[in-house]
Amino acid sequence: MDAAQTIRDAIADVTALRLHRTGDPALGVAVGSVKTFQARRFRGTYADLMASPAFGPAARFFLEELYSDTDYTDRDQQFGRIAGTLQTMFPQPVVNTAVALAVLHAQTEELDQDMGRAWLAHEGADAANDAARYTAAWRAVGQRHARQQQLQRVLAMGTDLARLTRTPGLRMMLRMMRGPANAAGMGALQKFLETGFDTFGQLARQRGGVEQFLATIEQRERTLMDQLFDADPVTCGTELANTLGQAR
Repeated sequence: MDAAQTIRDAIADVTALRLHRTGDPALGVAVGSVKTFQARRFRGTYADLMASPAFGPAARFFLEELYSDTDYTDRDQQFGRIAGTLQTMFPQPVVNTAVALAVLHAQTEELDQDMGRAWLAHEGADAANDAARYTAAWRAVGQRHARQQQLQRVLAMGTDLARLTRTPGLRMMLRMMRGPANAAGMGALQKFLETGFDTFGQLARQRGGVEQFLATIEQRERTLMDQLFDADPVTCGTELANTLGQAR
């Protein structure tokens, strides 16, 4: 399957999930609550990185582009419209990154929607607080393999962006394409690529910076996943609540 079709299929999956939530407002609210919780959790887990001059920009990029509760409808619509154009306007490494983003986004939306259903099912006694409710919903959804795959895709996205910064002339090419990309309705993708390029380019100038950042993400996310799947639920909920308290 070519890049354009992969992107179209991923965006079609995301659109179908959103349409389903439109017809089920309670589910839509629940998914929004899950996304907001996850963004707060990320800010708490990485409060130290957020405050770091070295790692702060990369942490904020991950939050805003991959872990956010932002509505990406506009970006998705652009992706769907211009999937074929991507292959003619951008070099292959950039196209590969766009495909990876679309696939990751579709998987994240599906997991979030499953979490939204479980969130609704754990109202009442199991929802003494949001952290306990999130823990119960996570365990009800399960899908350990999908969670591990999602994390690997996030890490690969960081690696790909860092690799792009080593492509000679690509930054100049991106800057020159800003006008044509906006005119072609590709402004959101252009912004993602430029911001990601600049963020990871800055990080790559520090010896071992990208590797250290991604290793920190992997270690903390794997630890969290193990806790959510296997730890005592009361202890896990308490630790999550403490993490939320560190959010900035």
